[in-house]
Amino acid sequence: MTRSAVHRSTVRWWALVIAGITLVATVAFVAFRGDEGAAGYSTDPAAWDLPRINGTGHIRLTDFAGRPLVVNFFASWCVACDAELPGFAAASAALRGQVAFVGVNALETGDRSFMPRRHGITWWPLARDVGGSNGDGLHRALSGGLDAMPITAWYDSHGRLLHVDRGALPGSALRARLHELYAIDVPASGAAG
Repeated sequence: MTRSAVHRSTVRWWALVIAGITLVATVAFVAFRGDEGAAGYSTDPAAWDLPRINGTGHIRLTDFAGRPLVVNFFASWCVACDAELPGFAAASAALRGQVAFVGVNALETGDRSFMPRRHGITWWPLARDVGGSNGDGLHRALSGGLDAMPITAWYDSHGRLLHVDRGALPGSALRARLHELYAIDVPASGAAG
């Protein structure tokens, strides 16, 4: 074997070793990241328990016993979330004390707090989803495994899941769903659109 053939063989061998190490590291990173922060939390739609976006502590389904609950999922990159959140902000302000609203950030690739800040809903309890393949355990459980965004889960005052909307809810659809599920009427000015 010539010296250049030995050199090419050595280079190929090292390239394969580096590719193998890169593949193993990538798989390990993705597997670790998918479960990041999942320990100690629950993504069960009937008993979820998620970490707060900012600060410490948990946000749990049981925290809202005694009043209806609307759980809206959002992400900083979601154009449909950006379109629907003004209606949610207005409706939640009009129904403050009657219906609880919670924001859950899932499938995030950027700033978890961007959408709440942009739409003035930082007063909502805000959680981050955990588990799943991309910080989307509860989202995945409620959406039927779809990566659709946004979704909205509707719970009654006993914590029972009533309905899940997959896709954006403009103001008129939001008002209709609040009336249908909770027999609550929100004036058109209380939910944009």
